Amino acid sequence: MLSVWGVVVLQASEPVVDTRRVSAAVAAAGLSSFALLYAPQPVLPQLAAAYRLDPGSASLAIGVATASLAVAVLPLAWLAGVLGRRRVILWSVVVSAVIGLLLPLAPSFPAFLVMRGVQGVAIAGFAGVAAAYLADQVGTARLAGAVGAMIAGNSVGGMLGRLGAGFAAGPLGWHGSLVAVAGVSLVCALFTAVTLPRGETRRDGASRRDGARLGFGLVAPFAVGALAMGAFVALYNAAGFRLAAPPISLSPAAASLVFLSYAMGTASSAAAGRLAARLGRTSALVAALAVTVVGSALTAHPSLPVIALGFAVLTAGFFAAHAIANAWVTADAPPPARGRAAGVYTLCYYLGSGAGGTLGAVVYGEAGWTWLIVMTSAWLLLAAAAVLVTRRSHRPTAAPRVSG
Repeated sequence: MLSVWGVVVLQASEPVVDTRRVSAAVAAAGLSSFALLYAPQPVLPQLAAAYRLDPGSASLAIGVATASLAVAVLPLAWLAGVLGRRRVILWSVVVSAVIGLLLPLAPSFPAFLVMRGVQGVAIAGFAGVAAAYLADQVGTARLAGAVGAMIAGNSVGGMLGRLGAGFAAGPLGWHGSLVAVAGVSLVCALFTAVTLPRGETRRDGASRRDGARLGFGLVAPFAVGALAMGAFVALYNAAGFRLAAPPISLSPAAASLVFLSYAMGTASSAAAGRLAARLGRTSALVAALAVTVVGSALTAHPSLPVIALGFAVLTAGFFAAHAIANAWVTADAPPPARGRAAGVYTLCYYLGSGAGGTLGAVVYGEAGWTWLIVMTSAWLLLAAAAVLVTRRSHRPTAAPRVSG
């Protein structure tokens, strides 16, 4: 079967893998991991009150976890190559869920942050390994769809973790809300443990020479991971402030409903594989980035319905771009280096998240929403330029080749 990316030709003698089962198991792991990663975000005010913190200090509950995730990605990708990717994924989802259940027992905020740091390291085991595991299991011909399903699970997890914790905090308090999210995540982790196929299936169809030749081609998806994620997080970090400020003046609870736009990301990431197969990956990726720019521009309108539409459009575009870029990395990397390549992509992704989110908040505070859109649109267009330069500079020689 010819790869969608036109790079790897699968051998007819390879074992047949149930793609739906693998995709469902990895999507459940993504839901669990990202629900846990972002669950504290809507209860930061309660954490600040409980531990007598200012808002900036309370936000470390998110920052420490994402920073430790970024730092741990590459070491865990290497470890997965030694111990097996399935084993690392299973330990990741189970340990992170158990820590989530223990978080409300933290006697102090420094202890809470230490636990969040350990949880971020545990989540890195899934985030940095899952795409490479999918490439091994399903092959590159079906990789885009499988990675799209995984990222759909990630987006559902991020959305449900935020919304679930936010709505549960009223009746249950922040302790109960975090326990509720961790309980659901543990159920998802157990589903992954039961469903994920046993054993490791390696699909080695690329040579060392091909791996070296394709090295430059990975620059584009790495750039997309860093720049697009930076733009996305910058817009969402500032969204609550803009929606709560005049003339919109939404309550914090109502403003948090902006995260429902993640549902569009769930749909678009799941459909990204079909889009890439139809248009070619570079054309599909540039189109997704362009949609993200259009959506961000719509949010400049003063009307709340148009702003909501803008967030839905930019979220759909971003998650489609993320799915295509992620699959690109694992498809083009030589099989022995897939874990490392996926780890570098995840590192770029979360470095973009941290740097972009922080810079976006500064720009919004100093210059306002319009200039934030200008800055983030420039990042997205720069990512699209990197993709187009890569297409002109590197053209796979496998035949027949899917255009793009």
